[in-house]
Amino acid sequence: MTGPETSSPERKARLEQMAWLDVGTRSTLVHGTIASVRDIWSHRELLGMLTRRELKARYKDSALGFMWSLARPLTQLLIYYVVVGKFLGAARSIDNFAIYIFAGLTIYTLFSEILATGTGAIIANAGLVKKVYLPREIFPLATMGSSLFNFMIQLAILLVVSVFAGTLQLGPNLFYGLAALLLVLIWGGALAILLSAHNVYLRDVAYLVDVVILLLMWASPIVYSWTFVKAAIPAWALEIYMNNPVTLAVLGFQEAFWTEVSGGTTPGFLAGRMVIAGIIGLIFLLIAQRAFSKLQGNFAQEL
Repeated sequence: MTGPETSSPERKARLEQMAWLDVGTRSTLVHGTIASVRDIWSHRELLGMLTRRELKARYKDSALGFMWSLARPLTQLLIYYVVVGKFLGAARSIDNFAIYIFAGLTIYTLFSEILATGTGAIIANAGLVKKVYLPREIFPLATMGSSLFNFMIQLAILLVVSVFAGTLQLGPNLFYGLAALLLVLIWGGALAILLSAHNVYLRDVAYLVDVVILLLMWASPIVYSWTFVKAAIPAWALEIYMNNPVTLAVLGFQEAFWTEVSGGTTPGFLAGRMVIAGIIGLIFLLIAQRAFSKLQGNFAQEL
């Protein structure tokens, strides 16, 4: 006869023989971070599946599918080129204005997508969070993967257009584009991880992020030159502006795809600023992950 009376002792014996798996928070910075990275790595196949699911969910039942990822940046490009470039005359002071705008929009769109979709990632996957254990950092990381896919499509178009416009030069300047991408991934990932945890407890965070994304858009030299800012604000305010990681990423992408041929002016110590911002970003990423680890214990209850 089989039943609860006989199966319960057997199940208890099997559980006693299983190795102990600690899924709680780790308090120390170094050991806790290493353990979390190992946990995420052990679930890398699930991360890939979630990334593919994110991509499919975005364009489900859509005839054009992934081509819609180009709709917003191309529409923004057209509006800014016509309104700001032609009507307001910005194109007269910035050569190859369309390439200038599209270079900035391409890298900024990646940052804004990572931040916006990553902030809501835990809530969007509430069903999984409440049912099974897995490293919850996987959810904002999966949104980063889908955002990177959209970015690659836009980057391919930027490369083609830059070649035809003659602004793409093969040389050391292209490393600025790589550095800009790394900056966006580090800072965008850190902010997405941190804010996704706080958004579980305070849903206003997602609305605040929408406002911040809009402000950062106009606080970055995408539709205007950074030299305009230099002439309009005091030196101390310019330093704050120039050390913004998003601003540095935009300038880096413009340096890679626009500046060399178009007569643009490179800010002083741009490479050094980007390196410093990257190092600070890595430290912030560690802090964000540890904060996430401490907050994730009550996700299921809050959701």
